[in-house]
Amino acid sequence: MIEDKNPKRTPLSELGEFKLIEHLTNHFEINQKSTVKSIGDDAAILKFKDKNIVISTDLLVEGVHFDLSYVPLKHLGYKAVMVNLSDIYAMNAMATQITVSIAVSNRFPLEALEELYAGISTAAKLYNVDVIGGDTTSSTSGLIISITAIGEVEKDQQVLRSGAKPNDLLVITGDIGGAYMGLQILEREKEVFKVNPNSQPDLSMYSYIVERQLKPEARKDIVELLKQLEVKPTSMIDISDGLSSEVIHICKQSKVGVEVYEDKIPLDPQVISTCEEFNIDSTTIALNGGEDYELLMTISQEDYPKIKGNPNLTVIGYITEENRGMHLVTRAEEKIPIIAKGWNALSNQS
Repeated sequence: MIEDKNPKRTPLSELGEFKLIEHLTNHFEINQKSTVKSIGDDAAILKFKDKNIVISTDLLVEGVHFDLSYVPLKHLGYKAVMVNLSDIYAMNAMATQITVSIAVSNRFPLEALEELYAGISTAAKLYNVDVIGGDTTSSTSGLIISITAIGEVEKDQQVLRSGAKPNDLLVITGDIGGAYMGLQILEREKEVFKVNPNSQPDLSMYSYIVERQLKPEARKDIVELLKQLEVKPTSMIDISDGLSSEVIHICKQSKVGVEVYEDKIPLDPQVISTCEEFNIDSTTIALNGGEDYELLMTISQEDYPKIKGNPNLTVIGYITEENRGMHLVTRAEEKIPIIAKGWNALSNQS
């Protein structure tokens, strides 16, 4: 297939704000009974009865949270939704609606925004959430995306960060570190491209970790799994800023300590091999990498038989009394204090 070297570029000024919104959103379907009124009025209307409403919002800024030199706009739209849905699932809730707001500079034609919204639409369909509103405005500094996610949870099923108790087990879903190492691969190939624009990177051997960076999946399936297993976590948080940061959040808000076992932290073989290639310690990446959007939770020891052997869940430690502190137990059985060195958006550094 020959690539079109002169793709169509429709200036956004041809449409104006309201026609642009209509153009980008007229294909969104409504599937939730709680959606009374979505896009097209001054506000959306939602109807809920006996459930608690959960709301979370995230802002993604070009040059801070993403680099369009290697992030396709469709993937960006998809990921922007995942970032927000993950927060809802971390409350043991189910996401039902999202709003999407963007600020965009004049370097983006209509076709670019169509790609972005195609990713948003795909995510909304796969995760069964309704797109019910948002806003668009101009930007002098590239692309800014703000998504607000709304969910619902039975009042006796909501899970906070503050419920962990001594002797609870610390459990993680999936594996971690992949998103950060995927980013390292993409950054490396960007530098190669700067030197030789004709180079075509072969990312096949890094497919898993690159996908973890460009197209993460929020763990809706874990909320459904926990319900099937009849396990209600005592606390839960999503891993967006790195395992160490999230462990500290739970411990501080629950007023407990923790012991995390280095040899229990789940790592994909591709993460381990890529860490070796970059001469980086894989445990350091697991603790501080971020953007994996897995779930970290604590459960009562009584529930351990229900999760034992489940491939989606790994016990990586246990909760202690607050005065015992927060420690990583290394493979050499040394105890090292856990400190947060994960992503800090305000410093734009990891």
